[in-house]
Amino acid sequence: MSDAFTSRVLNITSGSGETVVDLTRECEAFLREAAGGRDGLLNVFVPHATAGVALIETGSGSDADLLAALHGLLPADDRWQHRHGSPGHGRDHVLPAIVPPHATLPVLGGRLELGTWQSVCLVDTNRDNPDRRVRLSFLG
Repeated sequence: MSDAFTSRVLNITSGSGETVVDLTRECEAFLREAAGGRDGLLNVFVPHATAGVALIETGSGSDADLLAALHGLLPADDRWQHRHGSPGHGRDHVLPAIVPPHATLPVLGGRLELGTWQSVCLVDTNRDNPDRRVRLSFLG
């Protein structure tokens, strides 16, 4: 089954501010090697307690809108019980309940099957940890 399942870890530097990082090209490059033209599933997983994976349009302001919406839902203030790190960091630990740390996507003919404007993105509101790992796994 070794050719049916392949996995790779991406190391992403997300910076010191709230951000949405488009991973679509990295996902497509991984699938060119791993899928070999086969159908299957791509799982994108962020093994962090303070980041998530979203499918969203990027480059048109939607990424900024997402961060603004999250800031409205999860303000960076002192209301959170979880209090280590920078002020408001507790809200970063609630983020994965709203933006899950994973997505499983269809792969057809070795290519990611996304909608016209969809991109696979890392959503990171945690200013305390700029170094992220993202595991890509293909099951074909």
